[in-house]
Amino acid sequence: MRNGDATTIDVPATSADAKGKAPAGAAPIVATTKATKYAKGGWRRGMAIFDFILRLGAIGATLGATATMGTTEQTLPFFTQFFQFQASYDDMPTFTFFVIANAIASGYLFLSLPFSIFTIVRPHAVGARLLLLILDTAMLAMTTAAAAAAAAIVYLAHDGNSSANWNAICQQFTDFCQQASSAVVASFIAVVVFMLLIVMSALAMRKH
Repeated sequence: MRNGDATTIDVPATSADAKGKAPAGAAPIVATTKATKYAKGGWRRGMAIFDFILRLGAIGATLGATATMGTTEQTLPFFTQFFQFQASYDDMPTFTFFVIANAIASGYLFLSLPFSIFTIVRPHAVGARLLLLILDTAMLAMTTAAAAAAAAIVYLAHDGNSSANWNAICQQFTDFCQQASSAVVASFIAVVVFMLLIVMSALAMRKH
């Protein structure tokens, strides 16, 4: 007989019972399923906690990429203050898009923290995980596009392109290129974290 989370198994009478020699006070065997339910919810809660930690790390990566690229500029010293060469991130639309995309990703990750906490409290909740899965996928696409485009510009700044007559400027603007390269690396770290978040959300939404 099944009652709530407990399953009662009736033990059939033995030959000793038939003769009236069964020991008094014999009780039915009770098997509970609560431990199984807790075990199933435990790994989901663990993944939800790891999801929250990864989001904190991604916030650091995207904020670092935004701040680093947003402050990237360098002015080369020359003989007079009226004749100078300056390189700034906003001189290139690709770097401007990079800053905007990573700033949006930072804001989204911060706003997603309450939903991540909710999945820790309710590990079996599907709606919150599905919402995070959809939005994480959108942020992954945007962050990947921004990081890849910026990486192409940084590559040209380091090596140039003789066929297109593009000179490598990193020999002169060393600080500018170092900051831009660091920002791109931080953004790609955020891309990897988004990929992990998506995989974890998909696994947590499985029924078994």
